Amino acid sequence: MKSNTDEVYIPVPPIRYELPEWYGNLFKQIKELVANERRRVMWEANRRMSMMYYHIGKIILNQSEQKGWGARIVDRLSADLKAAYPEMSGFSPRNLKYMQRFAKLWPDEEIVQRYVAQLPWRHNICLMEKTDKPNRRLIYAMAAIKNGWSKAMLELNLENFTLEREGKLPTNFDKILPDSQSDMVRQMFKDPYLLDFTGADRNSREKEIEDGLTNHITKFLLELGQGFSFVGRQVHLEMGGQDYYIDMLFYHLRLRRFVVIELKAIPFAPEMMGQLAFYQTVVDHTLRHQSDEPTIGLLLVKSKSETIVKYSLESINKPIGVASWETTITKEIADEWKSTLPTIEEIEKELDSGYQE
Repeated sequence: MKSNTDEVYIPVPPIRYELPEWYGNLFKQIKELVANERRRVMWEANRRMSMMYYHIGKIILNQSEQKGWGARIVDRLSADLKAAYPEMSGFSPRNLKYMQRFAKLWPDEEIVQRYVAQLPWRHNICLMEKTDKPNRRLIYAMAAIKNGWSKAMLELNLENFTLEREGKLPTNFDKILPDSQSDMVRQMFKDPYLLDFTGADRNSREKEIEDGLTNHITKFLLELGQGFSFVGRQVHLEMGGQDYYIDMLFYHLRLRRFVVIELKAIPFAPEMMGQLAFYQTVVDHTLRHQSDEPTIGLLLVKSKSETIVKYSLESINKPIGVASWETTITKEIADEWKSTLPTIEEIEKELDSGYQE
């Protein structure tokens, strides 16, 4: 006969509604702690792996330059590393060559440690393959870290020259918006906007372009950038017994404000701003919640004179930006966009200044 001491005890957790009210917060606090620690461990493991790849690449680069050996040595090195560390991946000849290129393209190890090593390896391969400009690689690496871009998003932004276009449009934000908001709001907009996904060309009519934007609204939202939410097309507004229709209406979740977009298939003309400002006023009076910020207006035109836009903006008391649109990226356009980026020296100077602060 078994004694009581031989009985097996199986703990049964109490039902949740039997627990005290504070238990939910206790579990949530511990769960968040575990999740944060797991992310920190994964981030640190990724950083250490990237630095290991960087140092391996540096050794291969230095030895190949000194001794002049090539692909056969890399193939042999790959086989030996796989045999020595069968549990590890990443030692293929192709990846070893990426490591060598990684070290060559990033000669400043401090930059690698502080920024580049924070990116997953696939992101760094994308940067190496998609751009040959050192300043462009660094700027996109930093943006990918800041915004948490996936590899696919990084690739799309590189191909579309997203950072070269951000914050470049002429606006009156400095005059209309508070100092604490104007720069941030401007960075949410681009010039020009790339509408290559619409199937339109430079001779398309407004309705054809608008149809393309609506039919590919997900792609248009990607082009607009993070935070934009689509409200509607040809949004009906009634004021003074008359009907008005906004081309496209969006709401920006981060800026907490509506954005009215008017699309034009013709060059900019000053009178376009009066209509847009009127639509902004109507939205502010009919749709805007008391906690929302004032509505922003974005005028998309086929082309524009910077001088005429500048003078036209001075007489408008609503926050408006004017951008052109393009349907293709030519080599001339790409070269012009690339030239707008700061140099490596300028970037490093700004980084050092911020680091010291």
